[in-house]
Amino acid sequence: MIVLAIDTAGVDCSVAVYDAAADAVVASACETLGKGHAERLSGMIDEVMRQAALAPADLGLIGVTVGPGSFTGIRVGVAAARGLALALGVPAVGVTTLAVLAETARRSGKTGAIFAAIDAKRGEVYLQPFDDAGRPAADAQAMLLDDARDVIGSAGAEVVGSGAAVLCDASAEPDHFDIEAVARIAARQPKGTGKPAPLYLRGPDAKPQMGFAIERRA
Repeated sequence: MIVLAIDTAGVDCSVAVYDAAADAVVASACETLGKGHAERLSGMIDEVMRQAALAPADLGLIGVTVGPGSFTGIRVGVAAARGLALALGVPAVGVTTLAVLAETARRSGKTGAIFAAIDAKRGEVYLQPFDDAGRPAADAQAMLLDDARDVIGSAGAEVVGSGAAVLCDASAEPDHFDIEAVARIAARQPKGTGKPAPLYLRGPDAKPQMGFAIERRA
């Protein structure tokens, strides 16, 4: 099965074509943009498909990061994945960014249970525990730093991701979600579980102003 993997949940815009049977990435592209994922994503998809010498009809699955992460970026990736899946008649699955961090840590040699943590700003982290087989041990949550420290301390597990720094009162670099890990997780996901949807663990940082009237002119 050929998987198209998409990540726009963070500062990167990443795309990869992955051959699940061979467990190999055929082609990939990644740009650190911060913003503007929508303007680059379709071009990057075309680029990796050309590199892989594949046609859209060769794809058997679309995998996309669904968060937690950038509200706008997540919507861009999920909309693209759902649109492609509908047009091609193939399934699309969502992959959480916390699962990507855990998968990347395991493939780098980390063993045992771990916590994946992302800096959520405003004195919070997005936190999720994973067991020694890499499976989620509980649902992801947005937690205050002190609460997260208590949970992690009682479990005695290692922490990976940008949240590890903020939990130690250090500045954190933005997370980069490995597109190969996105593809591998997507290939393992059960199919037919519905359309991928954004995973929002709290409300948006930017909210519309309320209580202001616009003056009407005659």
